[in-house]
Amino acid sequence: MDAPLVVVGGGLAGAEATETLRAEGFDGPLVVVAGEPEVPYERPPLSKGYLLGTAPREAAQVLDPGWYGEHDVDLRLGVRAVGLDPGAHRLTLDTGEELAWSRLLLATGCSARRLPVPGAELDGVRYLRTLADADRLRADLTGGGRQLVVVGGGWIGLEVAAAARSHGNEVTVVEPQPTPLYAVLGPRMGEVFARLHRRHGVDLLTGTTVREIRGAGGRVTAVVTDRDVGLSADLVVVGIGAVPNTQPAASAGLEVDNGVVTDHALRTSAPGVFAAGDVAASFHPSYGRHLRVEHWANALHGGPAAARSMLGQDVRYDRVPYFFTDQYDLGMEYSGLGAPGDTVVCRGDPEDGGFIAFWTSDGRVTAAMSVDVRDVTAPLQALVRSRQRVPAAALADPDAPLESLVV
Repeated sequence: MDAPLVVVGGGLAGAEATETLRAEGFDGPLVVVAGEPEVPYERPPLSKGYLLGTAPREAAQVLDPGWYGEHDVDLRLGVRAVGLDPGAHRLTLDTGEELAWSRLLLATGCSARRLPVPGAELDGVRYLRTLADADRLRADLTGGGRQLVVVGGGWIGLEVAAAARSHGNEVTVVEPQPTPLYAVLGPRMGEVFARLHRRHGVDLLTGTTVREIRGAGGRVTAVVTDRDVGLSADLVVVGIGAVPNTQPAASAGLEVDNGVVTDHALRTSAPGVFAAGDVAASFHPSYGRHLRVEHWANALHGGPAAARSMLGQDVRYDRVPYFFTDQYDLGMEYSGLGAPGDTVVCRGDPEDGGFIAFWTSDGRVTAAMSVDVRDVTAPLQALVRSRQRVPAAALADPDAPLESLVV
C-alpha cells in the first residue's frame, strides 16, 4: 500500500484540507494527527458564541464527528507529532510510532504567548487558545460576580472582556499601548473600541504594563501594574498574542522565520511537505513578501489551497487578509493589510453609528474596515486588490457606490 497523506493539526486549516482532499478525488490512505483529544474544531466560537453562552460546544466542530469514519480518514485524537524526518518521509508521534507519509501538511497552528511576570503560575490565571481553555473560562464567567483583569487589549482580550461583561462580571483591561488594537488599527480606530468598552462598563487602562500577579493560598488576588500597586482580581485572562508551533519543522531543518516558510503554493523548503493556517509564513504574490496571518479566513481558505497543492494542482494562494469581530452590539470586518504610516479616510462618523474606514498609501487603499455596515466585504476586498489610486473625497463620499471605485 502507498504511504498515506498525513495532516498534522486538528484545527480549521487541517480539517478543511482533509475535507478538500476527499472532495478533490483523493481516495488513498489519509491520516489526521489532531494533537488535542477533540474532533477538529475552529477557534472563533471559543471567544464569541460559546464563551457568551449563545452557542453550544459542538458549534466549534468543523465537520460532523462521523464524517471522518464515513470518508475513511484515520483520525488520531490526542496524539502529537514530536519529530519529522523529511528525507525518510517519517513522522514520529508521541506514542512512539513512526508514521510513513507520501506528502505531509503542517497545520499545527499557534500557542498562546505566556505572560513573563512573577505570579503568572497562580491558580486563576487563564489563557484562551484551546477548547479546554474555553470550557474552563466559560465556567469561570458564567453567573457573574467576578473581578476580572484582562491583560492585553487585542482581539482575544477585547472579546473576552465583552463576554465577561455580558455574564455580569466586573472587568478591567490593561493594555500597554495608547489604545486597544493600536498596532493593528492605529490610534484613531483604536479609540472606537476604547469608547465601546468604556460605554459597556469596562475599566480600560491604556499605557499601562503588568508587573506582577499576587495571590494568597496559591490563588490570584491582585494584579500589580506600573501605575497601580494592586488591582483586585480573582481571575486574570492573558491575551498578549500567539506563538507559531514551528516544532517539529524547525528541528527537521525546514526554513522557519516567524512561522514555517512556504512559497505561493504553500510548499515548504522540504519536498513533499506543505504548511497552512496560523503556522505558515507564506509568500503572498500581491504583497511581494511572506505573511503569517492568524485569522479564521486564512485557515478556512489556506487549508483547501494546501490540499490542492498536495495533489499537484496549480495553486497561487493570494487571498486578501480578512478578519472579523463581534463585541457587544458592534460587528466589524477588516480586509487588507494597513501600515502605521497609512492615512485613514472615513466614510461616515466613527463616533456616531456605522462607518467604513480606509487605510491609504500613495492614494491606494491598503486596507478597509466596515463597522456595523453589512454586505460590503466583497467590494472592499476588490478595492484593496485593485491597488489603484482613489481620491480621498470619493472614498469618503457615501453617495459614491463602492463598486464604482474600482475601474
